[in-house]
Amino acid sequence: MKEFNICIDIDGTITDPYYWIPSANAYFHKNIKPEEVTEYPIDKTMGISEEEYIKFYNENKFEIHDKEEIRKDAGDIICKLYNTSNIYFVTARYKELEILTYNYLNRHNIPYDGVYLLGSPHKAGIAEKLNCDAFIEDSPQNALQLSQSGFKVILLDTNYNRQVSDENIIRAFNWNGVYGIIEKMLLQSKAV
Repeated sequence: MKEFNICIDIDGTITDPYYWIPSANAYFHKNIKPEEVTEYPIDKTMGISEEEYIKFYNENKFEIHDKEEIRKDAGDIICKLYNTSNIYFVTARYKELEILTYNYLNRHNIPYDGVYLLGSPHKAGIAEKLNCDAFIEDSPQNALQLSQSGFKVILLDTNYNRQVSDENIIRAFNWNGVYGIIEKMLLQSKAV
């Protein structure tokens, strides 16, 4: 029986964190590059209002999320982790993206024990229900919220989350780094 519980965000965590740039650039007639994305949320980076971003997102979300590229090594590492841990995807995506989300994970052969579409960035409640031992995230706000709620967070490095640090946050620069951190956590949990 697997005793270690890993919660994983989807967008920007298992997928390329800058997946939205080409669509947003075309829609807003901009030329934003990944290295310019140093703020989160996206509307700040694009220099637009939140309402403009919401309109863009609602018009394009199905196409954007269906075409997101997977981060290098994410699928392979999640498959390895699945051998020793329960894998739960916990995303702020809305319920209307549920079928697309399952199709995406299945198309990329990513195993999981559960998928939770919250429709909200507030993930601490579900992390508590799932007895989360490690939460893999890219969002600076979500990482801080989870960390301050007492969860160990592995923050996948992006241009927009470099200013974030907290005692429960460990930064990983790629999925191989995530694997090394989880391996250490597993060893520590067995030593207790």
